[in-house]
Amino acid sequence: MILKPISIDISDYPAKFHPILSDAKIYDSSCSPEAKVIFIDVDGGYFLKSAARGKLAAEAVMTRYFHSKGLSAKVLDYVSHDCDWLLTEKIHGDDCVAAKYLEQPERLCDTIAELLVNLHSVDFVGCPVPNYNEVYISMARRYATSDADHKIIDIAERTFEADTLLHGDYCLPNIVLKDWAFSGFIDLGQAGVGDRNIDIFWAAWTLRYNLKTDKYRQRFFDAYGRSKIDEEKLRIVHTIEGKIGL
Repeated sequence: MILKPISIDISDYPAKFHPILSDAKIYDSSCSPEAKVIFIDVDGGYFLKSAARGKLAAEAVMTRYFHSKGLSAKVLDYVSHDCDWLLTEKIHGDDCVAAKYLEQPERLCDTIAELLVNLHSVDFVGCPVPNYNEVYISMARRYATSDADHKIIDIAERTFEADTLLHGDYCLPNIVLKDWAFSGFIDLGQAGVGDRNIDIFWAAWTLRYNLKTDKYRQRFFDAYGRSKIDEEKLRIVHTIEGKIGL
């Protein structure tokens, strides 16, 4: 996570956040053009995320749910007016693209596999998104441009199971460790109960993308457990994510 010192105009922020913004050191930690994230360096530290109206609603709900399971930060406030604002406590540690983790790729691969097994074993009773597959498939249909696209999506609709608590965007920047011990997950706007192969796809993708090699894919599959992985479903997710452009 890169923190860039910035100055802000406090009047650009909702009045309820002014007390923690006043006299605090502020850093930009944004990593996407769709949302702005600032780190507020006061007390134990806070992250304040802003995006278009309604864009952070799911993230607020699922971050609260993951926090109730001991898996994410405490949500302090969610405000939706002209735009959305989400205030959370800091999760202490560093995300998995920190150099100290990338420098030990085998250990990193095994660690995120173990964490994903643990996540996928969590009891999801009461999850606010009981079937993320429906959301996922609906998004895919909006981007489909051909009969072939729709056929792939039809297969996903028939075969994907809603039997696992998913992160939904299981990538190294969204996993926070403290000296290799799990601290929490962030960016949970796509979390919910769905098919485990969505998370497995993203785990394999992030290892290749962030480590600049595909040599850890098979190691990850072994560490996660090959008997729980469906290669055909991974190909379907790849098609949906790549060709259709989600």
